[in-house]
Amino acid sequence: MREAIRIIGIDPGLRRTGWGVIEMLGNSLRFVAAGTVTSDGKADLASRLCQLHDGLAKILHAHGPHEAAVEITFVNKDAGATLKLGQARGIAMLVPARAGLNVAEYAPNAVKKAVIGVGHGDKKQIQMMLKVLMPRASYDSDDAADALAIAICHAHNRAGLAQRRALAAAE
Repeated sequence: MREAIRIIGIDPGLRRTGWGVIEMLGNSLRFVAAGTVTSDGKADLASRLCQLHDGLAKILHAHGPHEAAVEITFVNKDAGATLKLGQARGIAMLVPARAGLNVAEYAPNAVKKAVIGVGHGDKKQIQMMLKVLMPRASYDSDDAADALAIAICHAHNRAGLAQRRALAAAE
């Protein structure tokens, strides 16, 4: 019998970083947990990044994922906000990488296409499809719902990603 693969999806943000953990056994997906790691908006940037780091590290320790997926950040009109979001994304990639997990990256349109079937859609459509795909899923924020969608996207794409990594290593 094959073993279930546990995947964590992470939706990075400086104020709120969503996370969602699912299990994949064959083609079957099962909800495990989801939530949001927050940082204190009144603290300095370094402290906020530490809060995100420590929160994500606790989640990884508690749920023991085998693989991680992080959403690629889009460029914002405000360069300062984009830079800060990029730093939060760095934390979202660093924590699972330091835990020894492979970290995949997905564009927002790829996540939407994997969950709702098209590359453009709103948060309500994603959340509606989450309820269809995982009726027992519960989450405390839009960020956590997005993180579950990122995990589902990875579940659908992980085999092709593993093939590409193997080919690249052979070259």
